Amino acid sequence: MRRLLVAMLGLLVALSSGVVAPREAAAQGVLIFTSHPAPLPRPIHSHVARIPIPVMPVSSYKIKELAVQARIVDQVARVQVSQSFVNTGSQQMEVQFLFPLPYDGAIDKLTLLVDGKEFPGKLMAAKEARSIYESIVRSNKDPALLEWMGMGLFQTSVFPVPPGAERKIVLNYNQLLKKDRGLTDFLFPLSTAKYTSHAVEKVEFQIAIESAIDIKNVYSPTHTVDIKRPDAKHAVVSYTRSNEVPTGDFRLMFDVDKGAVGASVISYKPKEGEDGYFLLLASPQVKAADAERPKKTVMFVVDRSGSMSGKKIEQAKSALKFVLNNLREGDMFNIVAYDGNVESFRPELERYNDETRKSAIGYVEGLYPGGGTNIHGALTTALAQLKDSSRPNYVLFLTDGLPTIGVTNEGQIASGAKEANKIRARILSFGVGYDVNSRLLDRISRDGFGLSEYVRPDEDLEAHVSTVYSNISAPVLTDVTVNFELDGLKPEDGPPVNRIYPKGNFDLFEGQQLVVVGRYKKPGAAKVIIKGHVSGAEQKYDFGANLIDKSHDESYAFVEKLWAMRRIGEIIDQLDLSGQNNELVKELVDLSTKHGILTPYTSFLADETSRPLASADNLRLTRDSLSALSESSGVSGVSQRFEKRKFQSATNAGSSAKALPAAAPSAGQSAGFGGGVASNTYRDAKTDKEVAADSVRQYGNQAVYARRLSESKTSGVASGPADKAEQQIVVTPETADLDLDKDKANIEVVDRYTDPYFALINANTLAENQILSQQRVDEQLLIKLRGKNYLVR
Repeated sequence: MRRLLVAMLGLLVALSSGVVAPREAAAQGVLIFTSHPAPLPRPIHSHVARIPIPVMPVSSYKIKELAVQARIVDQVARVQVSQSFVNTGSQQMEVQFLFPLPYDGAIDKLTLLVDGKEFPGKLMAAKEARSIYESIVRSNKDPALLEWMGMGLFQTSVFPVPPGAERKIVLNYNQLLKKDRGLTDFLFPLSTAKYTSHAVEKVEFQIAIESAIDIKNVYSPTHTVDIKRPDAKHAVVSYTRSNEVPTGDFRLMFDVDKGAVGASVISYKPKEGEDGYFLLLASPQVKAADAERPKKTVMFVVDRSGSMSGKKIEQAKSALKFVLNNLREGDMFNIVAYDGNVESFRPELERYNDETRKSAIGYVEGLYPGGGTNIHGALTTALAQLKDSSRPNYVLFLTDGLPTIGVTNEGQIASGAKEANKIRARILSFGVGYDVNSRLLDRISRDGFGLSEYVRPDEDLEAHVSTVYSNISAPVLTDVTVNFELDGLKPEDGPPVNRIYPKGNFDLFEGQQLVVVGRYKKPGAAKVIIKGHVSGAEQKYDFGANLIDKSHDESYAFVEKLWAMRRIGEIIDQLDLSGQNNELVKELVDLSTKHGILTPYTSFLADETSRPLASADNLRLTRDSLSALSESSGVSGVSQRFEKRKFQSATNAGSSAKALPAAAPSAGQSAGFGGGVASNTYRDAKTDKEVAADSVRQYGNQAVYARRLSESKTSGVASGPADKAEQQIVVTPETADLDLDKDKANIEVVDRYTDPYFALINANTLAENQILSQQRVDEQLLIKLRGKNYLVR
């Protein structure tokens, strides 16, 4: 039988409809070489130390560009995928294209073109395709294709790619998208692009959505996308990155609704007897008439102290002018400028019109830096002018330094602002540079029902202010509350939901989307009640929801991870503003370990010699790291609050890993041994720089830890033979405390690419096989499957 060499092309996809889980619905394109076997290409990353590996015949390629154009009309998607790749090897590649299918007949009107020429292909059922996948994995000694075992297959004829040549592949297909829980679901397997010898130069998505009914929520649980809403029935979603090694699939959801507010609830409950998790998405109508928009009050509190001289004061002026030029008729406003003294543009609030706008801009132009910083006096002066609680009130508070004049005690300043805020105005604080008291700003914002935004020295203050103001410029509902009513719930059962984030009341803005996460204990049919105020009058909206009893797959596992990210942000905030608490410290460690979420206080998990489940040691390390929260200013102080804010405001669970810098393989290294890149990152508080941590990896909702096999005394696993001393062992949170020697009787050893190995693969779920598919050549894997421990080597 002819031996095949496989290399992943990636980003060519078929999405299924019906009840197939999104992970199972993914379909990816594969290139196979009709020559010697070798592993798939992967980039070599500068932060990843590799052991020497044998040089094999060079057959490799890089993905140069990926472009996905999709048009979704109601529930039908027309997709065009364009991908350019270059033969980076020294020999001609004779390749076939394999296109895994979720099930036979899932794709309508599929065509594949290579440099404009259409290539015929053969469709194979899942049973026939399984033998193809297995033979390739056996031949190449590379587990990557295990991700798609159990799917059908589309296979093309052979085409050549000379050394150094570039080929462009275009795939067109139609798809009836899955619709579940009111959300239409578009999934695209972007993660396949990790199989490339270099980072992808450009990754681009352009997705146009059209609907006969008003589009409300448009949400990506995996990527931070740009969403344009030209009108109620159209949305355009875009995502562009350069020099990226994608590691997570791209997923987009949307719903439709005829009402003024649309909402959808996704619930996820992985295990019986444990809490479930929910995600609530809520969006108002795209654009209300000006007459229907609530009038608001905006108060500017701007620092003009001596430290604001130069670029900072000019950016502050530009930011103020941007907001002044974008207020609406009927809005009220004023400007409080402060150094050692405090003064106002007007003695009291001004009604916004063209005349007052021009006068205010003239006042802004006359602001010059000098003197000290009287934060307490500025905030109390500004808040005293806000007296009308029937309209939304916002305070934009800008500062770049520490309080030096008047009241300078952090606690007194925060309590003074809280007491002066009689009408619950929302305080939006902007800390400029590293010299601000970031803990003070966080305290003021928390007590002021707002948020803190930090502007690094190399960032533009105007850009931050304009972005925040654009988001809050048109409030639709203010003081919004979300409540759940569960059918059959008894008083003794307790509240239907708990640990909801964001906490407290919030505002819902035109063109914006509310993302709320929480937990629930009891499943069942529920009613979601959203209440808010418009011009002082209460509005109420009811929506149905189903809090499921048990999830049958990991389609919505991102809900749990997003909740964990928000919860971690809340824990850090409580520890920061209220001091250390042993229960909160333990919960922080547990959540970080379970989900592989690294923080400045749990970064020890990235140490290849650490034990993920060493409770006492890890609690001590976390408590020691949390002492850094005593730093309220400087690089460390600001960096920590910036990171805390990132977790508190997370809107998606993110891809498995960020784009990482890639280097070409050197002599003695082949870009292709082992799994794809799924490294984690965390922000180092001392330097305010992101640090890559290859030893903590995330595959979907799964976290695994790579540990040195030779570090038995510190890693929790026993070392192998001496010649294995340089190898790593990959463990999950369930197997991290096993000892290969002491627990030998409870561990079954399975050698890769043997019959027992494939028997194990055939019994696994797709999520389990995803972990096995990423096992690297120099690693052993200790994993628990169906209640049994396996050492895959």
